Amino acid sequence: MSIIITGASGYVGQELAAALLTTLPDATVTLTDVIRPEVPSSAAQHASRTTCIEADLTSPDVVAELFTSTHRFDTVYLLHGIMSSGSEANFELGMRVNLDATRSILDRLRSVMTGVKVVFTSSLAVYGPAPTGFTITETNFPPVPSSSYGSQKLIVETLLNDYSRRGFLDGRAVRLPTVTVRAGKPTQAASSFASDIIREPFMGNKAVLPVSQDTEMWICSPKMVVRNLVRAREIPKEAFGESRSVNLPGLKVSIREMLQALEEIGGPERRVLVEERYDPDVDRIVQTWTPDFDPARALGLGFEGDVSMRENIREYAKRFE
Repeated sequence: MSIIITGASGYVGQELAAALLTTLPDATVTLTDVIRPEVPSSAAQHASRTTCIEADLTSPDVVAELFTSTHRFDTVYLLHGIMSSGSEANFELGMRVNLDATRSILDRLRSVMTGVKVVFTSSLAVYGPAPTGFTITETNFPPVPSSSYGSQKLIVETLLNDYSRRGFLDGRAVRLPTVTVRAGKPTQAASSFASDIIREPFMGNKAVLPVSQDTEMWICSPKMVVRNLVRAREIPKEAFGESRSVNLPGLKVSIREMLQALEEIGGPERRVLVEERYDPDVDRIVQTWTPDFDPARALGLGFEGDVSMRENIREYAKRFE
């Protein structure tokens, strides 16, 4: 079995690589990113089954070299991307990386690896704001993005669904909730603060909260998003029916509840490190994301529900004990 992950230098990419290497003893895993990825430290014993490649996927020549007819991958995980705030700040870069590079990969795959399984990490940013209290399913509310990032994700979803319909590829577009608590450094995602306000205080650093404490978000833990990404490649293609896009399970929490959990688990000395500093640009993006989703379809496909926010933070806090 051979698997490739693009965007593999990122936190989720590294965690996914470790999970695949650990749970699939016969698999080889190729990691690629614009900066050469490293073998995850938690899977260092599997380095002999890992190949790390520096690759600028905006170059068609690089894509052609990466995906050839002589080496077939069983699963292609597409995790690369310019995050929400980054895509909004630099439209051209977001289009090149999120849309143009991804379409280039899909077209290359359908030419040299017809029918290959493709797992694409989309986003709930494909939805614009819903009426207060309205619970979204995959069929009751049209995806009309309110950001360039969401628009780029939705376009790729549409292509992946059509390519799957035609038999070019076997696509699965999983719409991720906000993943928190992410380890590592802050990202260009507008939602980055949702991890920052927990991670940084535990490291003894200050963190900035750019939105109101009343803001509610649909989140999931890193552990569960990785488990569901692994699950995405295992689901029979027939189970998806007419749509290859699915909203992954998550939890609705308010920022106030997250801060209360931080203080309960980490103590007031960590809670005081979070500074409220309103940022209208970040808030404008975040307020377009509805926090109410019904994950029934995902659960029916075999994806897993998440742990509580407090359990999530307790799990993260263990590394500082």
